[in-house]
Amino acid sequence: MGVKRYVATRAATMFGVLMITLLITISLVGSNMDTILKQGIVFQVRSEITENPSIAESFSSVDEFEGFIQNQIDQRTKILGLDEPWYSPQRIGLTMYKILFLDFGHATFLTSDSGSSDVKDIIFEKLPRTILLFTTATIIISVIGIFLGALSASKVGSVIDRITSSFAIISSSFPVWWIGMLMIFLFAFTYQIFPARATPDIPSSEPGYIVSLLYHMALPLITIVMIGFGSWAYLVRNFMVGIIQEDFIMAKRTIGIKQKKIIYSHALKNAAPPIVTILALSLSGSLGGAIITEAVFDWPGMGRLYFEAITVMDLPVIIGATYILTVFFLVSIFIADLLYGYFDPRVRTG
Repeated sequence: MGVKRYVATRAATMFGVLMITLLITISLVGSNMDTILKQGIVFQVRSEITENPSIAESFSSVDEFEGFIQNQIDQRTKILGLDEPWYSPQRIGLTMYKILFLDFGHATFLTSDSGSSDVKDIIFEKLPRTILLFTTATIIISVIGIFLGALSASKVGSVIDRITSSFAIISSSFPVWWIGMLMIFLFAFTYQIFPARATPDIPSSEPGYIVSLLYHMALPLITIVMIGFGSWAYLVRNFMVGIIQEDFIMAKRTIGIKQKKIIYSHALKNAAPPIVTILALSLSGSLGGAIITEAVFDWPGMGRLYFEAITVMDLPVIIGATYILTVFFLVSIFIADLLYGYFDPRVRTG
């Protein structure tokens, strides 16, 4: 299989998965979404009439006025296509088309910091903060984990190897929300080094907002890195142990190549495909698993937005956030597949 065909096949597969995810999401919330949209039309029509009393005064009877309101509601319902059932092919196709191009409609309860109810505005206000926190954490975790894992693999059975393995087991055993609460209690209340809430106190329009955001990000970042790098090091260590025992590594030792160069240049390069895959999965998985972490630290990102949307059942926000997180996950998998094919040509030629 050539490179172009390999890329095209993977891209088509990812797009198909995205469409199936959209279809399942719409099917799960379709009837509830219909109810919310119709209620929104009624509220919008009555609000417009309330704001303009002259409309009501132009009618001679209550029945005539109510008939006018119902006619306006019916017209807008038809314009939006809500006169057909949500499961009709036209409705499902139109909804998927809108979502595909980031038209999620308006939120029912939630708004952005600037006051906008457009779901797209809300999501793209929160998304950069989640990317900032979890991408930074994933990069730090992977760098520490790769080098610590390679060091442990080169000294199997040593003190550092045992410490790394033990720390990986211990750190993976505790849930992030529990460690997060301990970190908040210790560093926010006991020693008062970091703020208890990760949401900056100043508006995003202020000049010092970026500095304040980074300062508030420190505690959740430290917590995520502390929990994550041990398991990363343990995985890399296990990958490397098998490669170090290969014949070509033994041959390089025989001809006198330094141990450090063998570990970090030759063995680590051959362990790259599974490491790259785990890196991509960790990055996309961290974005999807940000709900609990951001809720504990009150970080103003996608995770907390998702938590708030689920709490108040704001379905347009839930659908929009699900779509965006799914896209990020699939893009990460796609990049991992390409890098895997680059490091291991057998994947794309097999």
